[in-house]
Amino acid sequence: MSKKYTKGIFLIQIVITVIAVLYLLPFSVALLYALKSPQELINSSPFSLPEKIEWANFTQAFEALNFIKSFGNTFFITASAVALLILLSGMAAYSIVRGGNKFFNGSYMFFIAGILIPYQVIFVPMFVLGSNLGFINNYLGVIFLYVGTSLPFAVFVMTGFMKTIPKEIEEAAFIDGCSVLRTFWVIVLPMLKPVAAALTIILSLQIWNDYLLPLLFLSDNSMKTLTVMQATLFSAFETNFNVGFAGIILSSLPILILFIFMQKHFVKGITMGAGK
Repeated sequence: MSKKYTKGIFLIQIVITVIAVLYLLPFSVALLYALKSPQELINSSPFSLPEKIEWANFTQAFEALNFIKSFGNTFFITASAVALLILLSGMAAYSIVRGGNKFFNGSYMFFIAGILIPYQVIFVPMFVLGSNLGFINNYLGVIFLYVGTSLPFAVFVMTGFMKTIPKEIEEAAFIDGCSVLRTFWVIVLPMLKPVAAALTIILSLQIWNDYLLPLLFLSDNSMKTLTVMQATLFSAFETNFNVGFAGIILSSLPILILFIFMQKHFVKGITMGAGK
């Protein structure tokens, strides 16, 4: 390995390390605030360690968030939407890549156009449409809207990965008598595991942390998600920042655990699609 190449890799590692530290700073401050008492928060530096850990902040945040109920709401919406997105994007990508005619190529351009349209542009008509269709206080309606707005990106990523799958495997299945649908379910879909894991993390993070859609469509207190409940911990007049940041930490833990368990497949799915 040349010295020039070694220096280049070293510089890249330094840049990545600096960026990682910058991203971790807000999380570190939130964690330290969550472990401090209100008095210590005022008198100490944001980066100073707590003199005494206040676990009561997490207990209060757990109760204020109605954590069990709001976690269940968030998990149901996120898991349902992501599962549908993986299935639908996989089927669409399979049709686009193996179709090979103008219709399927045009369909792919249609999905690409959906990525280019800003989310804020369609939000007002989406709310009007959702209201007319009875999506207010309706889990299925919110899931439908998440699938509709996230499907273009999912198809784009899934199509890039689908191109790396050898067609000869499917041809062998056709020779053995498999139909197109059975070939997709039995052979192609299991091979999409790496990109499905990558999309699961990306889409779960997006849907789990979304605030606007649940705020507008799920007004019933028993149906609110974690992000909406977090907002109730921060008031314009009086806020207990210790409890508020403890609530943020509690809400972030599930998605952090998901990433830790799926990061290996996440990297593989992204790099294989990009390589093609």
